[in-house]
Amino acid sequence: MSQTLWAGIWGLVGGSALVLGAAIAQVVTLPARLVAAVMAAGSGVLISAVAFDLVDEAYRQGGFAAATAGFLTGALAYTAANLYISRRGGQHRKRSGQTGQARQQDASEGGGLAIAVGALLDGIPESVVIGASLLGGAGVSVATLAAVFLSNVPEGLSSAAGMRRAGRSATYIFGVWGGIALASGAAALLGNLALAGAPPAVLALANTVAAGAILAMLVDTMIPEAFETAHEYAGLITAAGFLAAFALSRLSG
Repeated sequence: MSQTLWAGIWGLVGGSALVLGAAIAQVVTLPARLVAAVMAAGSGVLISAVAFDLVDEAYRQGGFAAATAGFLTGALAYTAANLYISRRGGQHRKRSGQTGQARQQDASEGGGLAIAVGALLDGIPESVVIGASLLGGAGVSVATLAAVFLSNVPEGLSSAAGMRRAGRSATYIFGVWGGIALASGAAALLGNLALAGAPPAVLALANTVAAGAILAMLVDTMIPEAFETAHEYAGLITAAGFLAAFALSRLSG
């Protein structure tokens, strides 16, 4: 099987966590603190991936200018797009608490679509990183894949719960999240295909654009929710996730 197809498969695996979260929401109501703890752990793992697997590697590949330009571009682009989506009802897409779920949407206001588009916005940079991680020939970055999966489960869970309360059918909910999972696979595949054979400076730029977007997403959505719901232990859980991902990246490297 070609490397490009593997990229699409791994991107689909990361995106499938959204479907898993939606499935959990259909059969059981998990404690909000447990969902927030998963979100905190995922935040720590993603921070580690951004720092060591993306920005540091991009600096080695393309130098300080390319790494800085890409990082700031990604952060600015994500912030602008997130602001647009948030004003149209997608601001609570990663909410795990009951208040967030209750506000997550009234179907008549189109919030479900905004949340779905917001989830796609969150997932595209992550999927591109997954696809690009295979270009070195060493296989997918396990730490990055784990981080994407951990961040997607609570998003799918809480958003699907909100859609369910808004009267959406299971067919609609799984259709939305299944479509986003497929889009994640496509983004990883296209990212791998587009960046294959690219010079180091271009790879560095692409990785840091994704890194800037991911870090902005963490601070805008995941970390505030984790702290709000599990504030006594959110810092410790995030630190544990960071350390686990760092150890995994070094031991598997």
